[in-house]
Amino acid sequence: MKKFEAKTLEEVYELASNEFNCSIIDLEIEIIQQPSKGFLGFGKKGAIVTAQLKRRPKKEFKKNYKDTKYKKSNINIQDVSEKIANTTKEIKKEKVQNHTKVPHVEGKEQIFNNFYTENNQKDEIAKIVIKKDKEEIISEVKKDVNLLFQNTCYEIDEIEVDFYDEETLYIEFNGKDSALLIGKEGYRYKALSYILFNWINEKYGLMLRLEVAEFLKNQEEAIYNYLIPVIETIKENGTYKTKPLDGILVHIALKRLREEFPNKYVAVKTNVKGDKYVLVNEYRSN
Repeated sequence: MKKFEAKTLEEVYELASNEFNCSIIDLEIEIIQQPSKGFLGFGKKGAIVTAQLKRRPKKEFKKNYKDTKYKKSNINIQDVSEKIANTTKEIKKEKVQNHTKVPHVEGKEQIFNNFYTENNQKDEIAKIVIKKDKEEIISEVKKDVNLLFQNTCYEIDEIEVDFYDEETLYIEFNGKDSALLIGKEGYRYKALSYILFNWINEKYGLMLRLEVAEFLKNQEEAIYNYLIPVIETIKENGTYKTKPLDGILVHIALKRLREEFPNKYVAVKTNVKGDKYVLVNEYRSN
């Protein structure tokens, strides 16, 4: 067990990770002192933690999380995001060292454009051969994602992990405070999706479907109801442009309209104000 000190938790996590030359999720970390800015420079404190390498069990992880509640602490969601971001950096380094080929991940907008399915062209992600079996992946992701959130300020149940389909991993957050992870207009949901997607896509070559307190289910129901008259109009006129849709709604609409009109051109467009909408037109015409 080694002790590390720095101005912020992010810096102290990085120190520990560099010292042991491993990913942050491979360490057992105990926070001794939270950083504090003090008042007018008085009482300023840095972050202090102790860390050591985890002991790797020979058998598959079988810890029972049933009826587990994660208690509140002084750590906030920003700290968790920083831990996951650092983990992503370490995974990228390991991929380079092992000469493992990983598909190029575009910017945030491109990632969200790929969340809710794609055209008929084969995606690079689909070409990846996943060497681990499904049960091993589920067990590993479930263990790590629960570990990352066990010391947050939110009371959440055990985080569920399963396969949604052959190329998509399903992660579900529930519990007393889980709805707080959504944020106003879903901004926290989108940030959490982006962080978890980067980690899972880099390490396992999988897509992600994230559910938080039935947020995704409710959004899908709302957009499906909106699209009922839209679909009828498209059948009559052959073309349509939806109203501006925010965040995840545009991707749900894109998936639904592509399913309904496989022989038409269905794509996300952006107007001069930066608003996104879905355009349905004759195939391959603008």
